[in-house]
Amino acid sequence: MTNGSVPLRYRISIDRDRCMECGRCVENCPYGTFRWEGDRIVVDSRNCTACHRCIAMCPRDAITLTEHPCDYRTHPVWTRDARESIYNQAKTGKIILAGMGNASPLPPIFDRLLLDACQVTNPSIDPLREPMELRTYIGKKPSRLSFKRGEGGEVELQTELSPNLKLDTPIMIGHMSYGAISLNAQLALAKGAHEAGTFLGTGEGGMHPAIFPYQDNMIVQVASGRFGVDVDYLNRGAAIEIKIGQGAKPGIGGHLPGEKVCADVSCTRMIPLGSDAISPAPHHDIYSIEDLAQLVRSLKEATEWKKPVFVKIAAVHNVAAIAAGIARSSADAVVVDGFRGGTGAAPKVFRDHVGIPIEAAVSAVDQKLRAQGVRNEISVIASGGITNAADVTKTIALGADAVYIGTAALVAMGCRVCGNCYRGLCPWGIATQRPDLVARLNPEVQAEHVANLIHAWTMEVSELMGAAGINAIESLRGNRDRLRGYMLDEGMLKVLDVKPVGA
Repeated sequence: MTNGSVPLRYRISIDRDRCMECGRCVENCPYGTFRWEGDRIVVDSRNCTACHRCIAMCPRDAITLTEHPCDYRTHPVWTRDARESIYNQAKTGKIILAGMGNASPLPPIFDRLLLDACQVTNPSIDPLREPMELRTYIGKKPSRLSFKRGEGGEVELQTELSPNLKLDTPIMIGHMSYGAISLNAQLALAKGAHEAGTFLGTGEGGMHPAIFPYQDNMIVQVASGRFGVDVDYLNRGAAIEIKIGQGAKPGIGGHLPGEKVCADVSCTRMIPLGSDAISPAPHHDIYSIEDLAQLVRSLKEATEWKKPVFVKIAAVHNVAAIAAGIARSSADAVVVDGFRGGTGAAPKVFRDHVGIPIEAAVSAVDQKLRAQGVRNEISVIASGGITNAADVTKTIALGADAVYIGTAALVAMGCRVCGNCYRGLCPWGIATQRPDLVARLNPEVQAEHVANLIHAWTMEVSELMGAAGINAIESLRGNRDRLRGYMLDEGMLKVLDVKPVGA
């Protein structure tokens, strides 16, 4: 099977009347789609990944990209994707890697959930004229509060409160490690999170010294490989997260290709230069909820019980029972990551075929914790496929306290979701460690874009809450009466505990 026998996925065309042969497309494409032949630019469309860098940088709008310019014979089972996966594996004998989230054409449940609104007898609230409380606290909450009067008559709180993260918005940025993304990208996310009054996860790659100024807005992660983990790292974070699994690849560990392990990444992760950073599928000291509880308490002991500890799991069929066990492990929050969660590198077969939707998972978790009377003992953070403020609002109405966004934050910085993160050639300076590509991303400019996105979504959440007659995020949490299902079958409505439209 020769390369030429596979039909083109994309075709790049240059309008020669508009092109002034400036060479910006050649300079900007790291995949080799453009090259000089004498004084003329020629195109090899087979190298194109549809990253749109050339289109964005062309000063004369001379470049056009067409998707599927030549395709296979139509077949309901043997799709282009199915056939090309076989061609690739027949040539290489290897697992096919992919980046970003699930690319299967499965309808998002979010799109079939509609938010209810108030009219006449139960009037809506105008967020422009009335206060809306979106401040969110992540961590354990007491079941009751005890007070006493001091000698001067002042009221004193007797109940000892657990450490909580205070968010100005229910939107946080998920874990993206240094290595999977560039230092400039992580700096932009950290600064953007700081400006928006929220938090960013470090991922499993440790914390580079350049991030230290934003450590009060960072959640440090302890994954199965324990890359970059020491007491100093744990104490720098505002919270700690134990990563058991992630939505893009439930049941396996992380994989950072050696090509992306530069000197700085090597130092930060505490691994050899140029070596693959492959974390094990399980934590080798966790094989039960009791083992997990021991690690939770060990991390709290190491940080003098001053920081909340989260546990991140992938959304799988028994996610509710697992979350109930985590709630009894001394953890302060459970993070549930749905099957549309993004990743820098995952086996394509896992990304597209393993895990369940976050909508069903977070609803099941919330219902189970309520049924067992432990909902207030732990916060619930949801992630995986959240693309707009309506998704945020629906997720909280299904039972989450807050959400993580990942791909959306990268898109705010210029990502075109081309899915080639694992190659380390990101032309936007995000998922790469190549110095010339990293330099393309300005952390100051992109931090503002990230903060703007979070501010805009937060305002939209306020508007949606007001329309539903709700003025506090706490009143939205788990309030399924504000949701209606449209074109969802009876079984799914039962899982979500949501009524159909018209009911």
